[in-house]
Amino acid sequence: MKFSTFHLFHRFDGQSFKDVYDYHLELIELAEELGFDGVRLAEHHFRDYGVVPNLFTMLAHAAARTSRLRLGTGIVVLPLHNPIHVAEEAAQVDVLSGGRLDLGIGRGYQSFEFEGFGIDLAEARDRFNEALEVVVGLWTQEAYQHEGKFYKTGAEVSLVPRPLQSPHPPLHVAAVSPETVTIYAERGLPILADPAATFRKVVKAAETWRETAAQAGHPDGADLVVARSVYVAPTLEQARADQARFERSFDRSRIFNARSAPIDPKTGRAAQGFEYYQDRYLKGGTVSADFRWEQLEVIGDPGRVIEQISLLRDAGFTNLLCDFGSTRPMPLEEMKRVMRFFAAEVMPAFHLPAGG
Repeated sequence: MKFSTFHLFHRFDGQSFKDVYDYHLELIELAEELGFDGVRLAEHHFRDYGVVPNLFTMLAHAAARTSRLRLGTGIVVLPLHNPIHVAEEAAQVDVLSGGRLDLGIGRGYQSFEFEGFGIDLAEARDRFNEALEVVVGLWTQEAYQHEGKFYKTGAEVSLVPRPLQSPHPPLHVAAVSPETVTIYAERGLPILADPAATFRKVVKAAETWRETAAQAGHPDGADLVVARSVYVAPTLEQARADQARFERSFDRSRIFNARSAPIDPKTGRAAQGFEYYQDRYLKGGTVSADFRWEQLEVIGDPGRVIEQISLLRDAGFTNLLCDFGSTRPMPLEEMKRVMRFFAAEVMPAFHLPAGG
């Protein structure tokens, strides 16, 4: 099992934008020091939920401050971008970082962001699929031409620069709905599983992906990523108490609300292609502490956390994307202690001994 850290770049009350950037860049440097395999950054627009609108700019900066860490997106919302720019910027970061880029991509879901760009959310899946075709085509063909419904190159073009990794940087597709898992498993594209889905659902997603990929003739060995909220404390009692403290300090409705939901403004219902989400983001985000403890979060003392991660590994996931508190207003030094404790008490259980 590999371990990566997730960075939402949520801006809390009283923070400047530079405060947010400095906080997470310091944690990214710490992740490398502690032996994490990589980091992934989230893209968001128009509100404090996440204040990194261009992931490649931030990753290029992180590349200069690290030397070993894999630098990932979690995720680039492809329908909000010209895919030619995505292919170019990703290739440039791959070159600058010495071939350390991991590209996580998805169709997005937040209606507020799509409205801000003047893009119909109901077109998200079609735009995503076409954009993915363009990105991979530019990466893998010396001369590429595309004429599609949403994007076109006009004449043949050649990508400059080309990615350092061959045939291209690893791709992961954000997968929430069973339909999405199956679609991309048939193409052999590894998934990045949803942090808001239960253990049962993500375990099923991994099993479905591997079975479907095998049936489609894709070789085993794909790197499947699962995102989880992660917290480890010295004792179970402290972990439960800290969980309650975290919940009191943050208004979950800032995340789960109508602005975040994939709602078609014309109908007030889930947009076309997002039926799986209906009501999920409109319940105010009410999730009980017991539900989160039992079904949602990797949380507890080291023994319990190791058992939960083992469950995910045995289901077929190879990379745990750890959200140590992207929506918790945690002082920097406390966050560093959380990461250090996890690295010392949990990660060694999953790393092969030398020569093993």
